[in-house]
Amino acid sequence: MKYMTLFCILFLTACTDKKQVVHTEHVAESDVFYTCSMHPQVIATELGNCPICQMTLTVTSKPSKIDDDEIELTEQQIQLGNIRIDTLQTDNMNSQIVLTAILNFDQTKTSAVSSRVMGRIEILYYKNIGDYIKKGDKLYELYSEELNNAKQEYIAALERQKVFAENQMVDFNALIQSARHKLILWGMSEKQIALMEQAGKANVTTTFYSPTAGYITALNVQQGDNVMEGGTIVQLADLSTLWAEAQVFTSKFAPIPSNSVIIVRIPPFENEAIQGKINMLNPEIIPDSRINLIRVSIPNKNNQFKPGMSANVYINNGKQTSLKLPIDAVIRDANGATVWIKTGNNTFKSKMIGVGTEANNFIEIKSGLSSGDLVVVTGAYLIQSEYLFKKGTNPMEGHKM
Repeated sequence: MKYMTLFCILFLTACTDKKQVVHTEHVAESDVFYTCSMHPQVIATELGNCPICQMTLTVTSKPSKIDDDEIELTEQQIQLGNIRIDTLQTDNMNSQIVLTAILNFDQTKTSAVSSRVMGRIEILYYKNIGDYIKKGDKLYELYSEELNNAKQEYIAALERQKVFAENQMVDFNALIQSARHKLILWGMSEKQIALMEQAGKANVTTTFYSPTAGYITALNVQQGDNVMEGGTIVQLADLSTLWAEAQVFTSKFAPIPSNSVIIVRIPPFENEAIQGKINMLNPEIIPDSRINLIRVSIPNKNNQFKPGMSANVYINNGKQTSLKLPIDAVIRDANGATVWIKTGNNTFKSKMIGVGTEANNFIEIKSGLSSGDLVVVTGAYLIQSEYLFKKGTNPMEGHKM
């Protein structure tokens, strides 16, 4: 009798579990059924406990008929996923854009010092990259057969003029001016030529001076090297102004006018706000990355900033009225930018949008949505993951703005 009672209890329990755990196809025609939030495969027609985790089943309704590009979530999924919806509306947006930049040489203030005549560098006065050269400083001494021959021609023309000074039928002025002009073209200064005239002889080597001031950024020769006509000796850069070069996505590029107010901050000098101006908006866009280049010219007082330093560029276009959303509401990938909008009772649909400037954790919506749309502002990535899990494809696959 004792064993018979135990058998009956086990039988009834098994029947109860069997009644609770049924497949979707065997659920009654009622719109309401029960399932487990942890194990959605458990579906029952009556309230009870999950046979797997023993949690109390929760009531839910049969999924309504929805479009292929929509997804329906349960109330519990919405609650656990912290999915919040907000109504899209226009608002004032301070369109400040913050870009990361790298300081670079102002290419309009770089120069190259080249040799005007072929020869051998006997003395090189500056031998290190980074050395500062003042305008007029000695740069190098050159031994050149061609230049020495031109010097001798000039001195010989002067001597002949003295010898035949009383003979008015012989005029050496044209010959002297021609020889003098050749020396100037080959890099000798008026002062050097005057000293050579006074001495009545020419030095074997010729000293060349720097025509401009700047820091040496490249040293193309060493002492003792032969240099060809037009060969570069050094490259110099004036650091009184620098370029802050920043890469910017095309979505942020359009609203940047050339007269924007620009503030540049250098991390080691964060307290110092440097006002600059845009001197180039690159018209060419890199196709693969959709990135453009913006260049801001800034003053470099006392040469305290160095090329290669990182910088932050702040572009402020003032306040403007536009549609805006929290940045976390927007999902961005290779196809573009998308948001999830509410289309019905717990149903959602992905929609592609055009975005603009970003400021204070908000992003401007330029196209794809209208004022009054119900947009998912938190939990968008969870809905995206659920859609990929259930349907195995990106909702925006094959769509582009």
